[in-house]
Amino acid sequence: MGTLTLDGHPTWVCVGRTRGPDLVLLHGGLSSSGGLLRRIGGRLHDRYRVSAFDRRGHGRTADTPAPFHYDDMATETIAFLRHLGRPAHLVGHSDGAIVALLVALRTPELVRRLVVVGGNLSPAGLEETAPFPLRGPVFDRWAEHFGRLSPDGPEHARAVVRKSLRLFATEPSLDESDMQRVTHPTLVMGGDDDSTRLEHLVALYRALPRGQLAIVPGSSHVVLSERPALCARLIGEFLRGPSVPQTRQPLRRALPPMETLGQ
Repeated sequence: MGTLTLDGHPTWVCVGRTRGPDLVLLHGGLSSSGGLLRRIGGRLHDRYRVSAFDRRGHGRTADTPAPFHYDDMATETIAFLRHLGRPAHLVGHSDGAIVALLVALRTPELVRRLVVVGGNLSPAGLEETAPFPLRGPVFDRWAEHFGRLSPDGPEHARAVVRKSLRLFATEPSLDESDMQRVTHPTLVMGGDDDSTRLEHLVALYRALPRGQLAIVPGSSHVVLSERPALCARLIGEFLRGPSVPQTRQPLRRALPPMETLGQ
């Protein structure tokens, strides 16, 4: 653990020390890397060099006056991947899932496989939920937790929430045609009671040329916290498995007729 300058900003990073393929965990909004490292990273570090970093304004990384944009988050992630020095698997939750997809579109050579958990292509992909409160006991508890990690202290918590809510309401602006350009093997995951619409997750899966889908029963948007052992097993099996699964009754993965392949 330490500090690394990413896109010109001092950033808290955790680079794994074990051998194996690189795997980078990308945390969600209003969150940090700590939970992912504990719940998922610890279950995968025997096979992978698991690394993570706290994006600007999150966790142990200080904020700046600039607004939050997913494209800037992708730029941070690309800088981190270049620091690691080789392509990596990306496991992203919520905002981290969006960032993972943007990185794959911008720098496909830096990505091996993708796991996108509860990600959305546009604000329309989210269920209508009660807005995150800016006052009251729920906010006070979150601000206290935020301040325990952030160099900016609890007094900056409200600014981060405001910037995050603006981001959630206006970005990203991707569509299914964009996803057709993501040719990496990609696992789309979500809870069966996810705040990302289930129809949206299915549409994302269908749009990906090499997509797989896992809807975890009895879970919500924070499925990685609620079902960490099951999620880690599904992620591990996906990362180790064939890039194109061989099933007994293929339908969506059925090979086209030989004449269409130029045979």
